[in-house]
Amino acid sequence: MDPSTNHIQEEKLEVSAEVLRALTHPLRMRILEFIDRNEMINVNRIYSSLQLEQSITSQHLRILRQAGLVETERRGKFIHYRLRYGKLSSTIRAIKNFEQAIAG
Repeated sequence: MDPSTNHIQEEKLEVSAEVLRALTHPLRMRILEFIDRNEMINVNRIYSSLQLEQSITSQHLRILRQAGLVETERRGKFIHYRLRYGKLSSTIRAIKNFEQAIAG
């Protein structure tokens, strides 16, 4: 195997692991579901509607943003979040492919 191909595979695995870690937290899943129901929403609505502390909400949104699961848009003084459906779809496909591979 070409060493550069191995490096690319390792990078993909690291990215995949980061996405999966982001998805495994129940609170982050609640946040993703809430954003999904609202298409695009600002951080104040997220933490007030879910009855969370602002700092905790921001921490979890940062993790979701770093994993590429949400994107931001500044509107005036507010940051709005929306899901990156393409990233979520590719993650779901990858999980299904993995399940099929280990199932035989």
